[in-house]
Amino acid sequence: MPAIREHGVTIEGFRSGKFPVDARERIGGLPIPDALILAVKTFDLGQAAREIADAFPSLPPTLLPQNGLRVEDRVLPVWTLGGKVPHPPVVRVVHSLPATWLGAGRVRQAGEGEVIISAEPPAELRAATARFRDLLLSTGIPVREVQDLRREVWRKTLVNASINPVTADHGVTNGTLSDDPWRGQALALLREARTAAAIDGVEFTEEEAEGDLFRVVRATSENRSSMLQDLERGRPTEIEDISGSLLAIAEARGVELPATRRAIERILGHVARRDRMRSPKLSY
Repeated sequence: MPAIREHGVTIEGFRSGKFPVDARERIGGLPIPDALILAVKTFDLGQAAREIADAFPSLPPTLLPQNGLRVEDRVLPVWTLGGKVPHPPVVRVVHSLPATWLGAGRVRQAGEGEVIISAEPPAELRAATARFRDLLLSTGIPVREVQDLRREVWRKTLVNASINPVTADHGVTNGTLSDDPWRGQALALLREARTAAAIDGVEFTEEEAEGDLFRVVRATSENRSSMLQDLERGRPTEIEDISGSLLAIAEARGVELPATRRAIERILGHVARRDRMRSPKLSY
């Protein structure tokens, strides 16, 4: 945080530049923003929502670009129980902006990517959706409007559930998944993710799902997945938010997803071993 405050954020790669950022550890005392992009990891959404509710007497329209299914459920109950009724418009989007953390205040964008937003949101979200669309376009970020955003959320989940666990498990870049044995592992996870999607009422053909997967693998071939980066940086991972949500959907119907379960166990095993190997803090 101090490095960002002093030097701003430097982006390398596709969209290069240096950008000043008013970075702060706490949001208390700030005026109510006109709009809010809540860009924390999925597992931090609940805590972030609580801090935002405590900081502002009323809440602005909020954008959620997180990985996973039904991420709105991490935010809306917190605000409702916290007395923020009615809650603000919450706009869900899907993004494919490939970013790799290089160090404090330094990020590499490996390709262009895009943000996908609903072309036909509910009436109560129309104004907020249009506002965020225009804000994103004003920054030069491509925005694509779709009729069925729920399907796009599932499409991104299928890709994440296939790429992230394999790359994080083996410590490899996304492009490695084009070749066996990693390709076979990714395809096994993809088949099970399609099963969970079908249970939830969203169908993908094998051809469509594999086309999506390997298009992303090729476009982000040099990228290290977010789950791999989290594992390497000592952060929690989104394995339970991505793969765990698929497992829960299938289990509710009595369907077993063995490859997905094994992937979750392996990533949690990596996390446990990593955390045990950390040097304990010494106190004198």
